[in-house]
Amino acid sequence: MIKLIECPRDAMQGLHDFIPTTTKAAYINQLLKVGFDTIDFGSFVSPKAIPQLKDTAEVLSNLDLSTTKSKLLAIIANTRGANDAVLFEEIDYLGFPFSISETFQQRNTNSSIIQSLKTVEEIQSLCVKHNKKLVVYISMAFGNPYGDEWNSEIVINWTKKLAALGIQIIALSDTIGVSNKENISYLFS
Repeated sequence: MIKLIECPRDAMQGLHDFIPTTTKAAYINQLLKVGFDTIDFGSFVSPKAIPQLKDTAEVLSNLDLSTTKSKLLAIIANTRGANDAVLFEEIDYLGFPFSISETFQQRNTNSSIIQSLKTVEEIQSLCVKHNKKLVVYISMAFGNPYGDEWNSEIVINWTKKLAALGIQIIALSDTIGVSNKENISYLFS
């Protein structure tokens, strides 16, 4: 099954001027009325890394979840963030950015691909223990600008490794906008 995840978090995190907590909550509350399956709304990462989302817990407390069927997803980049996120009953999914580009994985999470795979295992255990689902975003799934090796078979092999860890939701992310009809068709067939 293919599902689209609405992701205001991704847009917000890149903005320089801090968006007031109430404004974020009001916007996400409007998205909750639309009926998206999942809304990627915030993150539990270091405020030094993403200062815009340092108020994720407060945003969450201002959301009206009383009439929505939408599920909430928060991004985490390590087990510390995962330990924080699993404490919130309202959060259904934890999202982990797993890049098949070694360069991007280092820049994004300050860890190697192999270290990140171990982190995924630890976070998956936390999710199972706390009745959450882990969504692994495969960043750079359609190519990268760093010259790191990429082809569809690499994507497929990592997808299989993640599935073997019990990861049921794997999102292929066109991080830099280079996908085309052929590789999308091949990867999703």
